[in-house]
Amino acid sequence: MNPYMHKVNYYETDKMGITHHSNYVRWMEEARIDFLDQLGWRFIKLEEEGIASPVMTIECAYKKPTTFPDVISIEVSIEKLSAVKLIFAYVFKKGEEVVFTGKSSHCFLDEKGAPVILEKRYPKFYEDLKQIAATGK
Repeated sequence: MNPYMHKVNYYETDKMGITHHSNYVRWMEEARIDFLDQLGWRFIKLEEEGIASPVMTIECAYKKPTTFPDVISIEVSIEKLSAVKLIFAYVFKKGEEVVFTGKSSHCFLDEKGAPVILEKRYPKFYEDLKQIAATGK
């Protein structure tokens, strides 16, 4: 998978000129959506299929500050996949330097908000995720 690229916008910085910490969570979402797009599962397609995967937890580790107009590459991988839970891992880099690492965990819900077993309800999506998790490609 190709990394997601994000250019730090001026409005994403604070009074000290450093990227505000809340933006990293937004960028995780942008990168996760791009990751799914590359996998062939556009977010709109998931919604049309009735798949929801709300965020259950977020972990963030801020390593180095970023500023306007840094270009950040965001690598997304699947850390863990089960029938009911998916954990994404994120590595943000400015050039070759790691500036942030994070994780987000997600469950799966149907259109009524009831938990679903992804492997049984959406086997094609599950298999595509499983292949990426196993190979990283």
